[in-house]
Amino acid sequence: MTTTSETVSYEIVDDVGLICLNNPPVNACGYSMRRGIFEAVKALGPKVQAIGIYGANRAFIAGADITEFGKPIAEPTMPEVCLALENCPVPTVAVMHGPTLGGGLEVAIAAQARVALPNLLTGFPEVTLGVLPGSGGTQRGPRLIGIRATLDLATSGRRIGADEALSLGLVDRIDEGEPREVALRFAEDAISGALATRRTAEITVQADRTALTEYANRMRKTQANLFAPHRIVECIALSTGDFTEGMDRERQGFFDCVASPQRAGLIHAFFAERAVAKIPIEDAIPRDIGSVGIVGGGTMGSGIATACLLAGLDVVLKEQHQRACDRALAAISKNLAGAVKRGKLTEDALANILNGKFKTTLEYADFSETDLVIEAVFEDLAVKAQVLQQLDTVVKLGGIIATNTSYLDVDELAQSTSRPDRVIGLHFFSPAHVMRLLEVVVGENTAPEVVVTGFALAKRLKKIAVWSGVCDGFIGNRILNHTRKVADYMIMDGATPTQVDRALKDFGFAMGPFSVLDLAGLDIGWAARKRRAPTRPPEERYVEIADRICEAGWFGRKTGRGYYIYGDGDPVENPDVFRIIEEERSNAGIAPRKLSDEEIVTRYLTAMASEAARVVADGVALRPIDVDAVELFGYGFPRHHGGPLHYADQVGIKTLIARIEEFATEDAYYWQVPELLRDMVEQDQVFADFN
Repeated sequence: MTTTSETVSYEIVDDVGLICLNNPPVNACGYSMRRGIFEAVKALGPKVQAIGIYGANRAFIAGADITEFGKPIAEPTMPEVCLALENCPVPTVAVMHGPTLGGGLEVAIAAQARVALPNLLTGFPEVTLGVLPGSGGTQRGPRLIGIRATLDLATSGRRIGADEALSLGLVDRIDEGEPREVALRFAEDAISGALATRRTAEITVQADRTALTEYANRMRKTQANLFAPHRIVECIALSTGDFTEGMDRERQGFFDCVASPQRAGLIHAFFAERAVAKIPIEDAIPRDIGSVGIVGGGTMGSGIATACLLAGLDVVLKEQHQRACDRALAAISKNLAGAVKRGKLTEDALANILNGKFKTTLEYADFSETDLVIEAVFEDLAVKAQVLQQLDTVVKLGGIIATNTSYLDVDELAQSTSRPDRVIGLHFFSPAHVMRLLEVVVGENTAPEVVVTGFALAKRLKKIAVWSGVCDGFIGNRILNHTRKVADYMIMDGATPTQVDRALKDFGFAMGPFSVLDLAGLDIGWAARKRRAPTRPPEERYVEIADRICEAGWFGRKTGRGYYIYGDGDPVENPDVFRIIEEERSNAGIAPRKLSDEEIVTRYLTAMASEAARVVADGVALRPIDVDAVELFGYGFPRHHGGPLHYADQVGIKTLIARIEEFATEDAYYWQVPELLRDMVEQDQVFADFN
């Protein structure tokens, strides 16, 4: 083997040159690999009759090294590497296996033929990072699979397997074997003519104005806030013209995307998903969890049960009477049927679950052999404490007891048992079988083994687990409570619920705060406010609008009426809410004024970032990036803005402090600058320094 860089080597077998990519674990393509491939192709071209290129690890090339984005790129660049493969004087064959994504796919389609192994997972995920395929994806893609199929993959980031790649024409063959052996065999076929080869750049693209117009309109409608999707459509439209000109325009579009703040936000979100798994426990070993018990079969309990069943766990669900058990079974069966429809579960697996892996019960005693039991009953401290006391008497020695509370004191609940070290908070988000976030709430006495078991369970359930300390509302709901107050203040000051919702949707949130409250159920927040009332500081500005809506029996979607009225069509404004708002303004002596959308967004995000800073300062969150992850994956914070504390970095800490001080005139008690922010200014720091 001859080495051309730290990550690339080549060998010659008879008339075939084999290039091996070896950058564990997934062959990310940074400078070393680019240089290695470029030099290997240049060295082999005059010496062999064909070249096979393959990955030594579990992927061909999982993508470009995104840590290089925004930095000067050392030559050879990725487009230069792709051109070297494409223009090689002898046939080049890429063996695509495992994750072959983004830049990895662009390298593969620059080769003159492609063979896939059955485990291939490929696509153009660049849009999810705020960029476009910048090494020929928008130009070679249409030449291989057409404009519509390329638009589909590149604007969605969708990943496909080997069979779909073959049907589209993205690969020429599917075969099995070790990547090196397959590369050698098909390079020999290229020499003999048994495998046809061609330069992708020389293929003519069939124009498809219908698809281009359709996707351009779709991006304007569904992704108006985003930069990259629109540039992708524009670049793909150029693929019918001159290849070199299209490549130049694509590269410029790529650098335009890199310069966009959205790229920084999306990459921050990408790393947040991975960073939160790093927790300050090294030696503890997670317990094996094969069976889970759930107390409560309502919306949350049924969702948790569904998530566990989809992960292959045995589940026992307890309710108080048989009718409730039957309702839970019906809800879970519906959820699982949906998974079958989406291709996430087979019919045989569904039958196996319903005939053996899942059962309902009316007795606590049926939890005696389960490894972990999660209570998901009504959000009331006394009710949950009683359930935990019952579980303490039946759960086996070493078994774990978890509470799904959204707000309550996990330490106090743990004291209801004789084993506080085996109690943990697992705060799922509804619908629990869909939402990716799981707050793992670590109590004062929770054993390290129990903590790492919680994180291991989350991984098995394919959820993003974030460590949270104990406080009212933990990370996400504590911040939500804070921002809800600001939304209420803005309503009192002159905005309408619809205007606040619209302004924040225009910023990038999937839903505005009042729509979210209606969806979650206004009675939940009402109960929390009544619980907190005895400890509410008398000087705090308190808005009674939401309480009065609840007193009227309007709890949002579940009752057909809340801030909005819900029927067969789209929700409409509830005129009775306007009457309540006007009465409350009059009672408070407030003359409403016009608020701009900009002021609404600024006040809301400033409140979110300032409370997020307090969460970090209090030690409830381990790091700023954990707060961002909670908001991104559980509360719909716009991914391209990266999270409230990434957003605060972009705004600047001094600017954030100035905003907080400006809004102090609205409510001196509520708007207080966290000391952490003042310390950061003195030390010339940003939140990124803490991650």
